[in-house]
Amino acid sequence: MVKRLSLFIALALCGVLLGAAPGLAGDFTGRVVGVMDGDTITVYPEGGASAKVRLYGIDAPERRQPYSNAARKYLSDLVFGKKVRVRVRTQDRYGRVVAEIIREDGVNVNQEMLRAGYAWWYRKYAKKELLLLQLEQEARRARRGLWADPRPAPPWEFRKGKRKKSLDDD
Repeated sequence: MVKRLSLFIALALCGVLLGAAPGLAGDFTGRVVGVMDGDTITVYPEGGASAKVRLYGIDAPERRQPYSNAARKYLSDLVFGKKVRVRVRTQDRYGRVVAEIIREDGVNVNQEMLRAGYAWWYRKYAKKELLLLQLEQEARRARRGLWADPRPAPPWEFRKGKRKKSLDDD
């Protein structure tokens, strides 16, 4: 009986803690208080703790990669200090909420990053999001943002190269 009660209390506590975390319980609204890079922001929900949010379906240049600063600045111009709706899709392995970000005026920020040419469509995690593919292709054809570069390196290849290099250094 005591073991069952302890298990019940532990499960109930986990449920309360998960429910308290922004985004894990569902969509939420908040103000953007930080922009880490071209695809990660910090949102402070009304009455809650801040949440790191990774933009769903896109992958922006990594730090030390060409166009990284431009992507971060563009994202900052789009959202910093603004109220947004966070449409939660999942949570990544780093504990970040992965979501679509919608500004109060209805602008889909994830799509805008692609439209402006500051991110790639992240096929690996958003295979069915063909609108994202379309937006990337339009930016490529118009040579907007990072597509002005004749051969931009996708962030996933850049990260792979960094991992290989660190393994070679060991």
